[in-house]
Amino acid sequence: MDHRFDVAERFAAGTAFVAGAPVTDADGREQEVIDPSTGEVVLRYAGAGPREVDAAVAAARAAQPEWDALGPAGRSTALRRLAVRLEEIAPDLVFAESLQCGKPERLSREFDVPGSVDNVDFFAGAARRLDGLAVAEYSPDHTSGVRREPLGVVGSIAPWNYPLQMAVWKVLPAVAAGNTAVLKPAENTPLTSVMLAEAARDAGVPPGVINIVPGEGPVAGEHLATHPDVAMVSFTGSTEVGHRVAGLAAGAGKRTHLELGGKAPFVVFDDADPEAAVHGAVAACLINSGQDCTAATRAIVHRSVFDAFVSGVADLMSGVRVGDPFDPDTDIGPLISPAHRDRVAGFVERAREAGARVVTGGRVPTHTPTGGAHYRPTLITDVSRDAEIVRQEVFGPVLVALPFDTDDEALDLANDTPYGLAASVWSRDTYRTARASRELRAGCVWVNDHIPIISEMPHGGRDASGYGKDMSIYSFEEYTTVKHVMQDITAVARKPWHRTVFTPR
Repeated sequence: MDHRFDVAERFAAGTAFVAGAPVTDADGREQEVIDPSTGEVVLRYAGAGPREVDAAVAAARAAQPEWDALGPAGRSTALRRLAVRLEEIAPDLVFAESLQCGKPERLSREFDVPGSVDNVDFFAGAARRLDGLAVAEYSPDHTSGVRREPLGVVGSIAPWNYPLQMAVWKVLPAVAAGNTAVLKPAENTPLTSVMLAEAARDAGVPPGVINIVPGEGPVAGEHLATHPDVAMVSFTGSTEVGHRVAGLAAGAGKRTHLELGGKAPFVVFDDADPEAAVHGAVAACLINSGQDCTAATRAIVHRSVFDAFVSGVADLMSGVRVGDPFDPDTDIGPLISPAHRDRVAGFVERAREAGARVVTGGRVPTHTPTGGAHYRPTLITDVSRDAEIVRQEVFGPVLVALPFDTDDEALDLANDTPYGLAASVWSRDTYRTARASRELRAGCVWVNDHIPIISEMPHGGRDASGYGKDMSIYSFEEYTTVKHVMQDITAVARKPWHRTVFTPR
């Protein structure tokens, strides 16, 4: 069944969503949602400005006490209804996500949307697990307990590469913990974030708990990050912009959570399953056209199997179909925009000019629409460890392969990056993989796989990849404050410790 709809008609009331209703007269500059596969504009809308951000924060602040007072069970019930509602509108979410991002429909249908629904379902349950230390007498004269309390209003800023998943990752742990949220999605991919907020309204989540303010980063984003009534700022995006957001938030004394860039190593030892490594590398490099901060970008391969690995990856890549996201035969769609496609191509051309060998790809396909932002899957070899394409985040369907001779060299190469988000290791030797798991500096290490994520486990990096966790109960560390409550149990007026301060005379 075709679930396409007229986007301009569907979002005619506007894309900002505040206090349970669309905003029809936003005061920000006009924005465009463009189909990256054709270059066609599918929606023009008035972006959110400071006025909409102020209204959204005010609505969130007003709704927070009531939402918190529902308690874990009440919030859990509301979020379970939201998961059910998202399941009901899943086909519409799939269409909107693929249209605004250019990702293949099957990726949206089999990964983005069900993963987002599962995350909502997880946090519906996790809302009832805001655990602290058990109540006990850690001092013989007192009973101590720990309360987890919400921060208040959380301001979240999400990127364009996984709009629905990032909206869920940002909003759900915050509201499950009793906060309310104001989300600024990327201005070029706001559709599914708005649909999430609408679904929350339809599921009975109180107005003001989830608010959406699509607009420009320097306008809506910075106003949100510095707003005096926002207690915390959560940001996912580039390292450069993340540093800007952190600086703004720090200047206002706010807590921050940053999930930034990555340059994930894919370490293949000489005893790895060759077929698994080749297939894993291609899938992990090309997911979402490589526009994934955890995507495999640096294949670090033992010299004895290097040539076979390169040949296998090149053969598999050359058969990958690039094209229309809504064609069931398409494997990967376009990049997000022609400007970003040209940025990726620039990395490849500079590497080629510096002497690198482009084994396959490295060009714009000739069979796709001229207005589209497509780029061929690309494999590069014959580069040094300090080459730009090895050091910098390309954020496209480009894999660089480098050989190594010893385990020490492999781990040194893998860790030779300012980033620390994700990594993988491929070997049949459990002692080898255990060592790599210990020594690889990354927030997530996969063993004989690369990319799968699950709601129950944390996602987040270290070093230049940021700090804090999305998903799992660990994310509650970001969105709650811990309070120690200590109660006297002796009913004695004159405590022995008082004499350390004064002596009654």
